[in-house]
Amino acid sequence: MAKAGRLFIRKPLEDVRTDGERHGLVRTLGPVQLVMIGIGCIIGAGVYVMTGTAASNYAGPAVVISFGLAGIACGFTALCYAELSSTLPVAGASYSYAYAALGEVYAWILAWMLSLEFGLAGSALAVGVAGYLLSLLGDFGITLPAAISTPLVQAVPGAHGAHFIVASSVNLVAVAAVALFAAVLVRGVSHSARLNAAMVMVKVGVLIAFVIIGAPHVHSANWHPFLPPSQGGFAFGWLGILRAASILFFAYLGFEAVATAALEAKRPQRDIPIGILGSLLVATLVYIAVALVLTGLVPYSKLNVPDPVAVAVDVIGWPALTLLIKLGALAGLSSVLMINTFAHSRVWFAMSDDVLLPRFICAVHPRFRTPYLGTIVVAGIAAVGAAFLPIAILGDLVSIGTGVVFLTVAVSTMWLRSARPELPRPFRVPFGGIWVRGVWIGVVPTLSIALTLLMVGPVFGDIAYKASHGDWIPAVILLCYIVAGAVLYAAYGLKNSRLGQAWNSAAVAAEA
Repeated sequence: MAKAGRLFIRKPLEDVRTDGERHGLVRTLGPVQLVMIGIGCIIGAGVYVMTGTAASNYAGPAVVISFGLAGIACGFTALCYAELSSTLPVAGASYSYAYAALGEVYAWILAWMLSLEFGLAGSALAVGVAGYLLSLLGDFGITLPAAISTPLVQAVPGAHGAHFIVASSVNLVAVAAVALFAAVLVRGVSHSARLNAAMVMVKVGVLIAFVIIGAPHVHSANWHPFLPPSQGGFAFGWLGILRAASILFFAYLGFEAVATAALEAKRPQRDIPIGILGSLLVATLVYIAVALVLTGLVPYSKLNVPDPVAVAVDVIGWPALTLLIKLGALAGLSSVLMINTFAHSRVWFAMSDDVLLPRFICAVHPRFRTPYLGTIVVAGIAAVGAAFLPIAILGDLVSIGTGVVFLTVAVSTMWLRSARPELPRPFRVPFGGIWVRGVWIGVVPTLSIALTLLMVGPVFGDIAYKASHGDWIPAVILLCYIVAGAVLYAAYGLKNSRLGQAWNSAAVAAEA
């Protein structure tokens, strides 16, 4: 029993709250910059790439409902993040919350799935950057060989939806995109924030221009039927709306990136909740407006392309606007890729500081004051995924990681409110809750859990459906990743964690 208890040791809340005093990072981010970081990480692949796939294959024009469902599901979780981040402003965000609330083994599972979320989201974003860059180069008559611009695993149409084949190519263009923004992040967080703010203004401005210019050209006939009848499985109908929402789920990850910036926020208890909720609200409104115009300009069946917004602009007949949209897409996807890599490196910084990962990962550059080695490592992970995997697989795996993280955040919110109700909470989730035998059951965390399960369920269902028809690649990747996490924790984290070492010493002293 004692050895089993080692897995569930919790990090003392006092340690969590004081870890930030010795991190060596610089507090330079205010609320406006944090909102920009959130928008920078949210508005990207979801609107520029995945909207077309979700509409064409699953929801039709009702993809607008899918965006709303995904946004609402993320909104309830965002409120939980806002309370936790105002109470425990730490770099590891949900990982640190789980360590304090549920114990080390849960924190490891959460962090490993968070790494799946951020790592493969970075891969997916890099693939999106490469896709729009190749399209833009094509407009100028420049074509790169497929051997260096497409992934090893490729998605092709099949009788049961997309299936996957192994080719003889590597997406080096996507790898180069990851490397470029990793270098920017190593240079310094304030420089990264300024670059991100510029890219956010460009991409939001381009999308607003798309909505304003495209709205008069909308053909309402393209919205009929608004919800295409079911064709079996997750193809259209209400199941299709849920499946599309699960695809678009990872498009809202930006607010989590805001939470990971707590150690670099000037006043984290106030600024982090503002950054989380503000960025989520702005992004959701932009997503819905763009989806309405997109499906009104082009029949949904023609949107299953890497650059759906550019295809929609072609209908308007303004070549200059098409070029502008592609430039905006590049800016949008690039900013998300940069901030996603930032968030991933900060999670690993916290894990390394707890010695669940090797200590070199949390090394701070003597001049730039950034965790440069950790940034390089997580960028390398994203680069491998971008080189070898298509966005269809990456999107689903990211959504699974997101679901696990969101569930843990909701549970951690209720546990912390139950165990330590006296802690100062500058922000509290609204609508209250009830106490049941000393446990606080909040309305918002409960809704977050229910809606997250509703989002993630179709992903598992579709992976199982594809596996039943002989398409095993997504299932095998997910299984191998889970096994690798278990092995790494058993071989390194369990033996070396800072908290575990203290627990072992206390156990030895007790036996003596």
